[in-house]
Amino acid sequence: MFASMYDSIKDALNSAWNVLLSITPIDIVDMVLLTYLVYLFIKLMRETRAGQLIKGIILFIIAYLISKNIGLKAITYIIDRMLDIGLVALIVMFQPELRRALEKVGRTQLGVRLFGLGETVDEVTSKWSHAINAICDSCAELSSTCTGALIVIERQTKLGEQIDTGTVMHAAPSKELFGNIFYPKTPLHDGAVIMRDGEILAAACFLPKPSKEELINKKLGSRHRAAIGMSEVSDAIVVVVSEETGQISVAENGVLVRDYTKDKLKQHLMEQILPNPSDSWSRKPRKNPFRREKLAKGGDGK
Repeated sequence: MFASMYDSIKDALNSAWNVLLSITPIDIVDMVLLTYLVYLFIKLMRETRAGQLIKGIILFIIAYLISKNIGLKAITYIIDRMLDIGLVALIVMFQPELRRALEKVGRTQLGVRLFGLGETVDEVTSKWSHAINAICDSCAELSSTCTGALIVIERQTKLGEQIDTGTVMHAAPSKELFGNIFYPKTPLHDGAVIMRDGEILAAACFLPKPSKEELINKKLGSRHRAAIGMSEVSDAIVVVVSEETGQISVAENGVLVRDYTKDKLKQHLMEQILPNPSDSWSRKPRKNPFRREKLAKGGDGK
């Protein structure tokens, strides 16, 4: 008996060794890509409602196999017809998740958006430096009076869908203008300001809700929730001033970091938005136009 077991193990090891010897570099690349896709699929199931849907699909398939084996023809026929349209049903059910995944792919550095085609680094830096100073000055003043504010800084992802919900302005940013927009009794205060190319493009814009709103801290108001939702579906930087506490927060990539001071906010925006002086905007886009800094510890994504 032990001899036969030894021979079986030996044959299995020989077969595995022969398979390893036959692997080519293309096969390795294929396996790495497949592993990464499986990882993304598992992550999708864990972080979204997809996990519950997958469980339901598995139960559906099990019910189909059981009914087919024991001869339940009517049930088998119905499930079989439902499985025929399974791909379309999955696309419909996973539409929000698929949209976010494709938007993230589209925000890769393969298609970098230039702040201003043909503009020099000095021109872009001057334009955004003025805008950042206006944002920080206004946030500090609004914070001191506990006046709520919501400012979206557009980057690579175009926000035309949100801009269409508000009032287009095309105005140069200033502390006074931000103060007028967010003053509680003005028509434009209820909504977000969207900035593009260093100017206030639109005000009173409505932003999307976060994907997992039920998991967000109940103490956070509608502005903070809108900021998280906007940062989930785009690469925008969203600055929030709390109406309750005057606290300044920043949302990026679905994460909200709180307790920003004026100086800390200015430093963060300059690092994230201003172009690298060593780049030549007139020749070709640089490989990484925005240095991704790790969000400050102590913030929460609720």
